[in-house]
Amino acid sequence: MATASEQMTGGVAAEREHFFIGGEWVSPSSDKTFDLVNASTGQVFGRVPEGVEADMDRAVAAAKAAFEGGWGQTSARERAELMRKFAAALEKRGGDLASTVSRQNGMPVALAQQFEGGFPVAMLQFYAAIADEMQEEEERKNAMGQRTLVRRTPVGVAAGIVPWNFPVVLSMTKICPALAAGCTLVLKPSPGTSLDWYIVAEAAQEAGIPAGVINWVPGDREAGAYLVSHPDIDKVAFTGSTAAGRKVAQACGERLRPCTLELGGKSAGIILDDATLDEEMAQGIAFASLLNNGQACLASTRILAPKSRYDDVVEFMAGVASSLKVGDSMDSSTQVGPMASREHRERVLGFIEQGKKEGARCVTGGGSAKDLDGWFVEPTIFADLDNNANIAREEIFGPVLCVIPYEDEAEAIAMANDSPYGLGGTVWSADHERALNVARQVQTGSIGVNGYSLHLGSPFGGVKASGLGREFSGETLGHYQQLKSIYLMN
Repeated sequence: MATASEQMTGGVAAEREHFFIGGEWVSPSSDKTFDLVNASTGQVFGRVPEGVEADMDRAVAAAKAAFEGGWGQTSARERAELMRKFAAALEKRGGDLASTVSRQNGMPVALAQQFEGGFPVAMLQFYAAIADEMQEEEERKNAMGQRTLVRRTPVGVAAGIVPWNFPVVLSMTKICPALAAGCTLVLKPSPGTSLDWYIVAEAAQEAGIPAGVINWVPGDREAGAYLVSHPDIDKVAFTGSTAAGRKVAQACGERLRPCTLELGGKSAGIILDDATLDEEMAQGIAFASLLNNGQACLASTRILAPKSRYDDVVEFMAGVASSLKVGDSMDSSTQVGPMASREHRERVLGFIEQGKKEGARCVTGGGSAKDLDGWFVEPTIFADLDNNANIAREEIFGPVLCVIPYEDEAEAIAMANDSPYGLGGTVWSADHERALNVARQVQTGSIGVNGYSLHLGSPFGGVKASGLGREFSGETLGHYQQLKSIYLMN
């Protein structure tokens, strides 16, 4: 069977016929398939099998056998060494991963090279370093002289449900801490991005990751629900919409099964009255608010502007949006690519029409990008609306921003917090300490001062309807471990 990279060379149609289960490429249980469509052209360029319940059963059984058969008892240093080999194998495939993801979901290829091609390698190395220093047991002594041996053990078999917007990075947010902790995994990628995982699986094979430790089966929502509810799953890690996350949490709650949820957002970008509206800020706010064509849950999509400078900020944001190059995701100069699917483009356009009907002023953009095939939406800026407008409350997940006026700093903070979500956010000011003081008061899991960038090693996750748990840091490891206290009586 040709490798994923061989099948993708030159954009040749890629058809895969197997799943990766138990360290082997196995045939599916049904003849169901998913078509993979190039988001920039609307043309089918790949096909993969669709997993059904029998495939999930087989994958979970393989993961359980691997965990009980030795992986759960390996030393942390052994696992760290394998993770470094995995990182090296993945690094060689960075270009293939970037182009594959870019074709599938419309991520600009320059961004895909940075995130999907490079960041997973750094994540594996980061968690390998943590595993090197990991202590399975530690003795604690309290003020009364009592001693306890606290033991950390892997939780068992983890299920990872991965969305389509950053498919490789978000897979690795499950794989890396699970491997470091000694867990095994079954991963269900999104149907729309089901080619990239073949490349990752080949890297895992090359690295010598033992059979059954990582298993991949793409499937639809029903297959994902079946996996989440499977009796032999010990922990669930989910990234996706808040609506779907609630269902995952409900299923896990009924089974008293731990879960981590990285969900939606409607983050605020607070521009203070002393902010310098220059080119540096334009680049920073474009990244923070329109990353990945606006298909990023952490994006600052509510731009809160002081009334004293409102017109200036609206003009500035319109200039930022209209200056971005919209085009084919495989063009290295593209800054905004297409939406990931036809259905998602229609959803985003529906929100734009809703904003117009609500009376918001569309300053720039406002429709499908002209003279382009595929599923493009123009970067769109709305003004003259308040924080209660539907397009200011709902997660649109596209290149659509609202500029909302506020009276003073206190109102800006209150407006930022007046949201069911709390995932990202930004504060922009010429005064670093002033911006930092505002950032401390925003109810969110992460926030940037004069920019936004995920920092590997710092906990990332949401509050309120944006999720439970943290990723990208050492704290994540605890989600994949159990604690046992052994009381020492003599």
